[in-house]
Amino acid sequence: MDVPVPRGVRLPLRYSNRQFIPYIQEILFRLEQSSSDSEFRKFANNLSRTLRSRDGKAEVPVLRTLRQVFDDQREEGLKLQIKHLFYGSVANRNLSKSDIADQAKLADLRYPTDWYPATRAIHRTIHLHVGPTNSGKTYHALKRLEKAKSGIYAGPLRLLAHEVYTRLNANGIPCHLVTGDERVIKEGEVIPMVSCTVEMVPVNQDFDVAVIDEIQMIGNKERGWAWTEALLGLKAQEVHLCGEARTVPLIRELAKLMGDKLEIHQYERLSPLETMPESLKGDLKNIKKGDCIVVFSKKEIHEMRVAIQQATNKRVAIIYGDLPPETRAQQARLFNDPDNDYDILVASDAIGMGLNLSIRRIIFQSSLKNNGAYYAKMEDHQIKQIGGRAGRYRAGAQSGHDGVSQDKRHDAATKNVGLVTSLDELDFPNVIQGMQNEPTPVMTAGIFPTSAIVSRFAAYFPLGTPFSYILLRINELALMHPRFHSCDLKVQAKIADIIEPVQGLTITDRLMFCTAPIDLKAERAHQTCKAFAQCIANNGGGGLLEIKELNLDILDQKVNKSREYQTELEVLHKALIAYMWLGYRFTGIFHSREMAVYVKGLVQERIEKVLEKLFVSRGDTRGDRQRQLKIQAIHQLAKEREREQAIRARDIGNEDPPNGGDEDPNTRKDFALVNGNYLRYPVSEAMPLAATA
Repeated sequence: MDVPVPRGVRLPLRYSNRQFIPYIQEILFRLEQSSSDSEFRKFANNLSRTLRSRDGKAEVPVLRTLRQVFDDQREEGLKLQIKHLFYGSVANRNLSKSDIADQAKLADLRYPTDWYPATRAIHRTIHLHVGPTNSGKTYHALKRLEKAKSGIYAGPLRLLAHEVYTRLNANGIPCHLVTGDERVIKEGEVIPMVSCTVEMVPVNQDFDVAVIDEIQMIGNKERGWAWTEALLGLKAQEVHLCGEARTVPLIRELAKLMGDKLEIHQYERLSPLETMPESLKGDLKNIKKGDCIVVFSKKEIHEMRVAIQQATNKRVAIIYGDLPPETRAQQARLFNDPDNDYDILVASDAIGMGLNLSIRRIIFQSSLKNNGAYYAKMEDHQIKQIGGRAGRYRAGAQSGHDGVSQDKRHDAATKNVGLVTSLDELDFPNVIQGMQNEPTPVMTAGIFPTSAIVSRFAAYFPLGTPFSYILLRINELALMHPRFHSCDLKVQAKIADIIEPVQGLTITDRLMFCTAPIDLKAERAHQTCKAFAQCIANNGGGGLLEIKELNLDILDQKVNKSREYQTELEVLHKALIAYMWLGYRFTGIFHSREMAVYVKGLVQERIEKVLEKLFVSRGDTRGDRQRQLKIQAIHQLAKEREREQAIRARDIGNEDPPNGGDEDPNTRKDFALVNGNYLRYPVSEAMPLAATA
């Protein structure tokens, strides 16, 4: 790079443009050093010069974009955005004005209701069942489904789809099960009922009644498209939506757009729910039988489990998202069973939906949650949904597979009082506030461009244009109706970048692969992802035992209690789910589905054995540095709440703070010095994951 590059730049948590520009320059330098592309080097030099030429308060639009990306996604997001800018500069050189106009037409996503003309020809009635957790809204919708000649249930989780599938068949109503990685279909029989995950809804099939569960997920920034597609596309005379009351205004507007009749059914909670007058004061000895402690980190879940066992001499079940669904159900059964000694549950927010649990009291370990870049205060609707799980005490022991009718469980739920509190006093005001406040309404429904639109859009770009850029570019250009939003494609873009070097994949292959349920948190998952893509490109080599990147050797090891062993099992389990998902879409390539099902069962058994043995040393328990930072940060956040609102107002725009941002952080009121680290209160009452002095 021709311009001088500062080295070792470290940003404070609150930074000015003067501080940020050298940081970008260092990122550009590192990217340039790792690239052999002369075009990229020229681009990096030009961008660096543009940033350095900023005169006083003159605004460079790209700087605002880079700051927004960095604040949201930190350094990894910033690197991706810089590459995105580079690919755009290259691609746009080869596009004519008519090409750009055609791209804009393809990216016009303002009328998604028109994507389903066959459904628009049907005069549907939408029944919106709304109410708090444990109000019976889904129960009433399912009772209507049971009376229909044909119907479909669509839920957010495989666990829920499986539960409805089991319920219908147990009641003598034949039903298929269809999820991303599992299909239970009786060949040769015409069965009019289907229970599926929402992403698997067949919009080209006719039904009398459809039930779409957890409709508030339509506003989810990543998965919302699936609920929108189901609502807009399902060909059913009656569509029953179940969810939170904050969806009513949006569903009312969508029903008008679709020309459908809307009937709203409101429900009250069946059992009382109360907030306690105080927290547990941080004392684990105050935890009682039937309590669920909600923790947002897998590491802290295991630490909390050991700490509670040592403080109370009671056994503890655990549930979190990385566990296989079957293992989560197994842990729920242990907790629900009144005849064993698993009296306490430690769980993540995975309990918010999908499991019937006999919880007497919900206890929040923290009111902050790591969003990947910083610890942010939980939103009111999240606190309400999780807190609402309390009050099914010992009713959950009769959930799902015990022969007890749903009606009896429904009646039993009315007899229990649910309680909600926090573990520490510092979190207590936030929890109480979240339970009392009215949640913000869901304002928009997520959409995702169809595969046909993406394929046609991609045709305008030169060969070699990264598919991640094409995905992000269509998102960037998308024209949206005010009641829709374009879903976040960060995960799909990351998958696209991992498989980009694989030659021989068509645009359709890449698009299909990017929607696969691939968890990329572990490095081994990246290797497996690329190996799967190579099998598709080679049109073979997809036998389970042929893919060396799958760590099947771990099954030959003796079960041990280390966290590393458990993590490897969880990564393998997710890879097997992805294999089975791909097996239904690339049948001739990934042909070992039956073996994958068997191996997945072996992995689940080992994970359950590990959970019985897993031990974390007492020295690690709740002494974690991040835990202490969070506690102190919440305390300072409470004191500075009014001051922070003034700071937030001052931060609107992209201006430097007073004195150009060069003043001593010790004199700044929007900094907090905690254990030698400066913590800033960013917008939305968020706390950083880490900070530098």
